[in-house]
Amino acid sequence: MFLQKMQSVCWIVLALLTLGAFFFVSSSFAWSVLAGGIISNVSFLMSQKDIMGFAESVTSLPELEDRQARADQGRKGYILKFWLRIVLIGVVLLLLIKSGVVNIFGLILGLSTVVFAVTFISLDVLRSYYSSGRR
Repeated sequence: MFLQKMQSVCWIVLALLTLGAFFFVSSSFAWSVLAGGIISNVSFLMSQKDIMGFAESVTSLPELEDRQARADQGRKGYILKFWLRIVLIGVVLLLLIKSGVVNIFGLILGLSTVVFAVTFISLDVLRSYYSSGRR
């Protein structure tokens, strides 16, 4: 449930950043923000699915030895997928930057959408913790 909220916040942050960039900077800057945000949010979504799939496959087994064997196998697969995703993102970013179709600062702003979402959710959790009377 928490990760679904996080995904929603990521897409909302991307929409707000893109609209803000469109109205206050330029349309090319906004397209760059959108491109970076899509790359960042899709990567985050894929990481989330990989981690959840790995956790479910390990915890579904009743025997400890089976869980350990599945965890070792799953960890290798997760690390391979992680590095493949990093290389793919690098190639996409290289092509976008080399082609000159994106504004590098807009791209960086878009790539930061997940960081902004984590910050907003962390501040919300902190606010709710202190407003509930726990100190």
